[in-house]
Amino acid sequence: MLAPAANASMFIRPAAVGRAGVPNEGPLGMMGAPMRFARNTEIYGEGESAEYLYQVVSGAVRTYRMLDDGRRQIGAFYLPGDVFGIEAGDVHLSTAEAVNEAQILVVKRSSVVARAEHERNLAKDLWMLTARELQRVQLHSLVLIKSAEERVAGFLLEMAGRNAGSGAAVELPMSRQDIADYLGLTIETVSRTFTHFVQRGLIALETTRRVRFCDRAALSRLDA
Repeated sequence: MLAPAANASMFIRPAAVGRAGVPNEGPLGMMGAPMRFARNTEIYGEGESAEYLYQVVSGAVRTYRMLDDGRRQIGAFYLPGDVFGIEAGDVHLSTAEAVNEAQILVVKRSSVVARAEHERNLAKDLWMLTARELQRVQLHSLVLIKSAEERVAGFLLEMAGRNAGSGAAVELPMSRQDIADYLGLTIETVSRTFTHFVQRGLIALETTRRVRFCDRAALSRLDA
């Protein structure tokens, strides 16, 4: 799963679009079949066989694990163009769900591996994806030791960096609870931090999901 925390370059950028809105470039382009998943629908479960790889065409996906105390820890969010479902072993270590209605390109893992044996570029792409996943896990562990304001500032900047053409505002597909579970905070802390940022003139909330940046430099200093 690809995703961390403050480095947008760790994600596969949106590919060129071909048949019916399906990417035709990138590691999985034109190799599999598109499938649609409704909001909050499970794509695969923790412990299930990792038979497929996935690429987001539209919508957003979250991966998470349930902790022993019943809390949910979100490990990553995937946006259009991102590839997920990459595992070192034969089973998934987390559950993947559609955050909102999503179209996902699904490709048989064995087919990708077999093809990579004869295509150097694909083999290189798979190696890079695996390396990014390791880096994502490392960076996310560092996020969880920061203050609440540092975590939220970094998250907003990450989302802005990953949304092509977002400009001065970004549309967040995930809920406040999702953000809290990703950052290791309570929903009350996340909401309070958003309010503090608004009061300090760092951001403006155009809607509950659309955030406009008023002082990106100040957010960047918090995330430093």
